[in-house]
Amino acid sequence: MAENRASVNTAGGGGGVTEGVPCWVDAQLPDVDAGKRFYGELFGWTFRGEAYGSSVWARLDGEPVAALAHKTDGRMPTVWTVYFATPDVRATVRRIRTGGGQVVMDPFPVDGLGVGALAADPEGAVFGLWQPAAHPGFGVRHRPGAFAWAQLYARDTEAANTFYGHLFHEALFGPGAEPDFGRAPVTDVFPEVMPPHFLVHFGVEDCEAAVGAVSRLGGRVQAGPFSASYGIVAVVTDNQGASFALLQR
Repeated sequence: MAENRASVNTAGGGGGVTEGVPCWVDAQLPDVDAGKRFYGELFGWTFRGEAYGSSVWARLDGEPVAALAHKTDGRMPTVWTVYFATPDVRATVRRIRTGGGQVVMDPFPVDGLGVGALAADPEGAVFGLWQPAAHPGFGVRHRPGAFAWAQLYARDTEAANTFYGHLFHEALFGPGAEPDFGRAPVTDVFPEVMPPHFLVHFGVEDCEAAVGAVSRLGGRVQAGPFSASYGIVAVVTDNQGASFALLQR
């Protein structure tokens, strides 16, 4: 399992980014070629150059923005995962365990690009960690077609603030903090039975138009568009069932 995950997660980087800032995203998909067609049409992504194991990098105007990876086990979810930067993934893993979280996958090296890990917070929301080497993560963010925000939908937002506040204090609460990471109750958007999870947001110029494009491409609208404190949001799935959000600032 760890070997397979390491081969497909050409995960994101931190470079000089503050620990705890989202630095990369990837999607585990049954059909990577279908994902390339869907996201290429929706966001203008191109797919050329880097390919590691069964994953490919997506680029926007030549800059890396995400990875699409083949889901090697049908029991695994079809899902987008957000990675948080860390200068020392093993030390961060220790703090996750101390704080009541779990390590889903111990730190693993990825082809000289860096060292990744997968973890879950005390409520079970899964996220990634990335200690960069050759790959510094997002080449661009905060623009249409690129990563814009990560929202944690939690059962207990106070407990989530405590856990992540201890884990990523500087990113969330330090001077000049711009974390790109919010917390909200699950029931704000989803049915009560929905488990806690992270939702990756990509920027769009026009949320209504992007929702229409998702539907035309075979995706599905789960919620919205609706107004949030950080913009106009629609929660959608791609044509293979991976959930993500569209964000119009």
